[in-house]
Amino acid sequence: MPQSSPASSSPLSSPASSCNAWLDTAVRRIEADYQRSADTHLIPLPLPALAAHGIDLYLKDESTHPTGSLKHRLARSLFLYALCNGWVREGTTIVEASSGSTAVSEAYFARLLGLPFIAVMPRNTSPEKVAQIAFYGARCHFVDHAAQVYEEARTLAEHSGGHYMDQFTYAERATDWRGNNNIAESMFQQMTHERHPVPAWIVVGAGTGGTSATIGRYVRFRCHDTQVCVPDPEGSVFSAYHRTGDASLTAPGSRIEGIGRPRVEPSFVRTLVDRMIEVPNLDSVAAMHMLSALLGRKVGPSTGTNFIGMLAVAHEMRESGRQGSVLSLLCDAGERYLPSYHDADWVRQNFGDIGPAMQRIHERITA
Repeated sequence: MPQSSPASSSPLSSPASSCNAWLDTAVRRIEADYQRSADTHLIPLPLPALAAHGIDLYLKDESTHPTGSLKHRLARSLFLYALCNGWVREGTTIVEASSGSTAVSEAYFARLLGLPFIAVMPRNTSPEKVAQIAFYGARCHFVDHAAQVYEEARTLAEHSGGHYMDQFTYAERATDWRGNNNIAESMFQQMTHERHPVPAWIVVGAGTGGTSATIGRYVRFRCHDTQVCVPDPEGSVFSAYHRTGDASLTAPGSRIEGIGRPRVEPSFVRTLVDRMIEVPNLDSVAAMHMLSALLGRKVGPSTGTNFIGMLAVAHEMRESGRQGSVLSLLCDAGERYLPSYHDADWVRQNFGDIGPAMQRIHERITA
């Protein structure tokens, strides 16, 4: 029997076909991983003083994702987006700039696909996040200031011949905002049987801005009478940008890990945000502790910022005689911040006395 020459070899062994086979496998692995995970829970937050006025508060618990935070959704979308754009192939080194949580989630998906991963993060990122990234077999590369992560990640990707995932640019476009079980669609489905099924407000902090963009587009697409509020931590540039529209603005940067940025990120779409609330650091940390006590479990600092925003819009509704629901996110669990935001000495040294802020929040909850 004559042997086939290389020119007549099977298409299955051609470079293009091998690439397609790897891509098919990669996409299927991500989709299978998604199907193995149940949707995150919607938790009612019982605050009798507000409920008596017809105002109900809810938290969607994103800490139950396999990688423990809201960023699991983003990482999955970013990987699928990069794969289907042809930017990531077999053996590609993935590089990401992150404050920690996105890097944890991307490290998980990189391991799922057998790809090298480098996380570029500020040096003060919580040790728990660093340990989790290392657990997934990834490498951490540290910079001194949050504003340095972008160029450092881009440079590392160029030198390694890898791909800079760039969550801050692609977060708002990688997710299908029309539905496909995105976070907004999931929220509204889970609210179906509640007293006020269509939220008056959805409150969500912004890191990349991708989540607020997805929710903002979805509520407009579905014609829901829902407004989007972004509580912005002290030191972040987003509030000033929302007011002015000046994308060249910069700021010192946020000290609330996971949200707020020193520069205007491409994924933060100001026209999709109905309201910004500037939140002092002491209030964010105090609210984190107060909410942890209310829930009987520890939450992270960005969830404290969200809680301040929820209480602000809920009390405005109460003062105007409006009833309805307010929905926000429990972004990640507090166990990632035990030596920092949940340590009284650390908080005192880094932020000061949160006692007065705790008292103010307590009065808002009970009055």
